[in-house]
Amino acid sequence: MAQAISTRRERIAWYLYDFGNSAYAAVVLLAVYSAYFQKQVVGGAEGSRLWGVAISIAMVIVAIAAPIMGAIADYSGAKKRFLFFFTGMAVLFTAALFASEKGTIVMAMAFFILAEIGYRAAQIFYDALLPEIAAPHEMGRIAGTGWAVGSAGGIVALLIILPPILLTKSDLLVVRGSLVVTAIFFALAAIPIFLWLRERAQSQALPRGENYFSIAFKQLSVTIRTASGFKEFLKFMLAFLVYNEGVIMALDFAAILGAVLFGLEQTGLIVFFIIVQATNVVGALGFGHLQDRFGGKRSLTLSILLMVACMFALYFAQNQTQFFIIGAVVGIAMAGIQSVSRAMVATFSPSGKSGEFFGFFALTGRTSSFVGPAVFGWLAAELTLWYQAQGQAVALAEQSGHRLAILSIAAFLLAGWALLGFVNEKAAREKATLKMAVDATLPSA
Repeated sequence: MAQAISTRRERIAWYLYDFGNSAYAAVVLLAVYSAYFQKQVVGGAEGSRLWGVAISIAMVIVAIAAPIMGAIADYSGAKKRFLFFFTGMAVLFTAALFASEKGTIVMAMAFFILAEIGYRAAQIFYDALLPEIAAPHEMGRIAGTGWAVGSAGGIVALLIILPPILLTKSDLLVVRGSLVVTAIFFALAAIPIFLWLRERAQSQALPRGENYFSIAFKQLSVTIRTASGFKEFLKFMLAFLVYNEGVIMALDFAAILGAVLFGLEQTGLIVFFIIVQATNVVGALGFGHLQDRFGGKRSLTLSILLMVACMFALYFAQNQTQFFIIGAVVGIAMAGIQSVSRAMVATFSPSGKSGEFFGFFALTGRTSSFVGPAVFGWLAAELTLWYQAQGQAVALAEQSGHRLAILSIAAFLLAGWALLGFVNEKAAREKATLKMAVDATLPSA
């Protein structure tokens, strides 16, 4: 069956959601809360360790639930309802982060974990709507445009919170207030997708004696059997599992690295991430067109290797100027990796199973998101202790430990790129188009 073509207003609504949720990523994960948590709530290298732990807990929960939620959403035609619930959860607990202060470690971690679960789970259903608004030949361009609009949203959010933080010289009350502003920004930008975008998937009647959870497990078992016939998709998921480690580690610890290695204060971190978000727009648009012209695998290879080069440059960087330049290039590379990966999943997914396949995509991503931050946080903290034992002062040891931990990011990226070499993109697209074995759905009651 031909792919349904969406209206211009529906695509705008899809783009605007990325505009809003990128504000969460820019403020909470990147420019403000990560560094605030590490430096103000906890303090020292232990802050890096606990930041990694908090991220890992959220990712494990989403990883376990993602495939089941995707199956339920596909069967019930309820992607938008799931999207609404988890978006509300992300908005509510992002605002609640305002209560985080020095020493409130447990509460600060709990509210962040809940906000992160909402943000990451909502992304599953947002991504799964892509095949409903884009034909296969334009998925790269639309995914790239969505990423670019999202990056612009991150810039706008950072520009909104920058002046009061700058004028008050990073007053902690104002810094915490920026989290409430971010929650409102996210909520307002998300409204159009619920009002304008029509979900095309139709709800299927429940067989007698079944409920959505039993149906989800049965349909998931079918999907697992089906996925075994999509070997290129599985190989791509394995590669993504590994290289996404590096992406998530760089994202989640960028602000901490800026503060620890280069002495950036809150204002400097916000300016840094405005630059990163701006180059993110360039990367998303550029790699979206590259994917449509040269294919996802070639585009992904270029973006991964570009980011690897940046990690080695960051290891040797000695001043803020170098950090800003490297960050600008990372913005381009990271946008390419993430937008191209998302579009490749859409083109590799068989018709009618986008929710489940994006659920597996989320499962893979959250699994790597669990391992990567925990590894980096542990390495940074343990290496700091090792350097202290060698006689370095506390501040210098913290810098040395975080600098050496950067190489673990490059290691994951290179290993994932090597695995990507085994993926046959053409065969994966053909397999998805054939929709093999997907018609063998649930047994009748």
